[in-house]
Amino acid sequence: MADHIRTALITGGSKGIGYGVAEVLIKQGIKVAITSRASVAAELAAAKLNEIRPDHALGLAADVRDLASQQRAVDTIVQQWERLDYVIANAGVGHFAPIQELTPDQWRETIDINLTGVFNTAKATIAELKKTQGYFISIASLAGANFFEKGSAYNASKFGLVGFTQAIMLDLRGEGIKVSTIMPGSVATEFADHQPSDADAWKIQPEDIGNIVYDLLKMHPRTLPSKVEVRPSRPGGK
Repeated sequence: MADHIRTALITGGSKGIGYGVAEVLIKQGIKVAITSRASVAAELAAAKLNEIRPDHALGLAADVRDLASQQRAVDTIVQQWERLDYVIANAGVGHFAPIQELTPDQWRETIDINLTGVFNTAKATIAELKKTQGYFISIASLAGANFFEKGSAYNASKFGLVGFTQAIMLDLRGEGIKVSTIMPGSVATEFADHQPSDADAWKIQPEDIGNIVYDLLKMHPRTLPSKVEVRPSRPGGK
């Protein structure tokens, strides 16, 4: 591995939390590959990130629901940068409706992206992370510990994701791979068709999650915060 610059893969990195994490990592000199289901979105976001630090961002089309697609993204990163140090499994979707109205397609998409998608991301990256003694971080949610009305699909996916991430933490720490899950509360993003505005100033901002990710990455290797809950300090701006 001739290039000692560290590299990261962020799924769902073209906007929201993923993009905020990418900004923070690039400012710290880490090369970042971001994925989106749409190649145009990934490439446009990467172009913006490269304005921060040239030649440090790569935009890739990849669908976390497809293991082969994830593997191709990883292969491209390794071909270009020769290594993969960090993985932030961030891609997610939310469908919110009472069970009487929730459709089978909404259920399947939520589970396939939020839960099976992270399984696919892990399967595609573990071999490379073992080589670099790297770090795998999933972006879960406080909805992975707190159920709410109209949240059956989302709660199921995030409860599952928290359990999945904690279990693979035990599987992988013997291989020298660190694993954590971050569980944010309200974040100012475009999630669930929301448009961030000044009214969201009280919420966690995407760059706040980015700073938490970076704090985990630079922590002494003997210490592992395996689960991090984070919430707005003043809910609703009170």
